[in-house]
Amino acid sequence: MGRLSVTLCGVELENPVIPASGTFGYGKEFSEFYDLNVLGSLSFKGTTLAAREGNPLPRIAEAPGGMLNAVGLQNPGAEKVLHEELPALKQRFHKKVMANVSGFSLEDYAEASTILAQDEAVGWLEVNISCPNVHGGGMSFGTDPKQAAAVTAAVRKVTEKPVIMKLTPNVTDIAEIARACEGAGADGLSLINTVTAMRIDLRTRRPVLANTTGGLSGPAVFPIALRAVWQVYEAVKIPLVGCGGIASAEDVIEMMLAGASAVQVGAANLRNPFACKEIIDNLPAVMDRYGIENIKDIIGGAHG
Repeated sequence: MGRLSVTLCGVELENPVIPASGTFGYGKEFSEFYDLNVLGSLSFKGTTLAAREGNPLPRIAEAPGGMLNAVGLQNPGAEKVLHEELPALKQRFHKKVMANVSGFSLEDYAEASTILAQDEAVGWLEVNISCPNVHGGGMSFGTDPKQAAAVTAAVRKVTEKPVIMKLTPNVTDIAEIARACEGAGADGLSLINTVTAMRIDLRTRRPVLANTTGGLSGPAVFPIALRAVWQVYEAVKIPLVGCGGIASAEDVIEMMLAGASAVQVGAANLRNPFACKEIIDNLPAVMDRYGIENIKDIIGGAHG
């Protein structure tokens, strides 16, 4: 492996750049723009046990420095992803992928994880306990340490593959949630998911989103994500995937200095379909500019 290679929960990646779940689908549309195999990995669309239509429209809104979404985990369900989407994805992408899993009960999480873990292309289970746009699931598990630990343990029991818990920033102490997940058997942590936010239409005097609130993503949340990664790096010993507002090679370096072993690029993909490829292409020059020989050497490098 070259100077961009990193290891995430025992799996080696050619580079640390991973499209974030919910912003890249199953890769089909993006494969029309470039060869997806330049990516380190990809986290495919969030998947629940049963199919979901998602939230009512409108569910996207603009915001300064980013965007709001309240899609609500629209997906075809775990069985269809296993038998239709993953075989199609493997025709386009020949590396390990992250299976992003969400649920509304411990049993949901465990069963959906069991189904998706069957595919040899799934290298990690990224367990979403942080979606702010569903009711009775997602973030309701990720805001309480005991609940977060319970979901971690439930998934840990059904697979030997690495389990990465995706955390919400919408808590008082994200490090406490991180420690609870680590104690329950998580192999890694992914952070952060979107920040709960809203917009109001001045003409109608009503919330823009049908769901009232949504998740804010984009450059506006980068400093929040960076702070969260910094705090969690100091609190746990398992690897971290940094996500939130990353849009450049410089952002990748900064996030890794804070403690991330790999990064996910989310909203930037929606503004520019070449975002991940451009970041990867630019990394060597940015590394040269800052005297970095191997990118893995800077993980957590900003800590004393």
